[in-house]
Amino acid sequence: MNQRQLKGTGVALVTPFKNGKVDFDALEKVIEHCIDGGVDFLVSLGTTGEAITLTSDECRQVFDFTLKVNNGRLPMVVGFFGGNDTANLIRRINNFNFDGFDAMMSSGPAYNKPTQEGFYQHFMAMQEHAPLPVIIYNVPGRTASNISGETIVRLAHASEKFIAVKEASGDLNQAMHILKYKPDSFEVLSGDDQLTLPMLACGANGVISVIANAFPYQFSTMVRAGLERDFQKAKMYNDMLLDVHPWLYNDGNPCGIKAAMNILGFCENELRLPLVPVGEDTYAHLKKEMEPLLVKA
Repeated sequence: MNQRQLKGTGVALVTPFKNGKVDFDALEKVIEHCIDGGVDFLVSLGTTGEAITLTSDECRQVFDFTLKVNNGRLPMVVGFFGGNDTANLIRRINNFNFDGFDAMMSSGPAYNKPTQEGFYQHFMAMQEHAPLPVIIYNVPGRTASNISGETIVRLAHASEKFIAVKEASGDLNQAMHILKYKPDSFEVLSGDDQLTLPMLACGANGVISVIANAFPYQFSTMVRAGLERDFQKAKMYNDMLLDVHPWLYNDGNPCGIKAAMNILGFCENELRLPLVPVGEDTYAHLKKEMEPLLVKA
């Protein structure tokens, strides 16, 4: 894969549900909305896609359906969560059909809270079996352990299989460390929509976004302007979305973006336990902040 394709705006697609089942009609509408809105690549079953509440069969159905709808128009990344067992992750990789995908994204192990050496050995063992380029997904808010900037740089230099990091630590100092010491070919993608603009200013290559499900045009235009160093334009579009962001996360992700997609009419406001819809107050505030953008959604 030409990793330059991973620059810009990637969207971590939601998984719509209706009456407890995956709503494939709604998923198709979301995919088309994102493509029409100008995103640069698609991520199927990342955190926002609620993969951990789906069965293995449902995951495969979502992957295959998304590949079919996309039909080669944009690069596609497959979400492949690290779990908490390196050997089991490798077994899953060896038994998975990656045809049609351009890269895989894998998070750090959860719950175990490994040392930095443990992170390093985990990813090095995994990449030996990965048939695709790998995006390291650092999301300590969910795994309870941060993959340090030093470890990410170490991995990036250790294997060409690692082509990017989705950096969602929320720590700009860590992001800047990675940007300074990484190989030139290694991409840094923001994992926090609200920090994407400052990360672009520091040299990041793009984002894997939540809000781009709802507002792909506005967010991808902001990212594109940032990559072109037109920060006046980038700030204008960032400001449009600034007051929406907090309400997307007030009751957790993907609960907030599911509410936003419901407000826009794309899908039901439905999740699977232990996730539940946002509260009435959050929904009302989110709708209020979205209203100025609805005519452009």
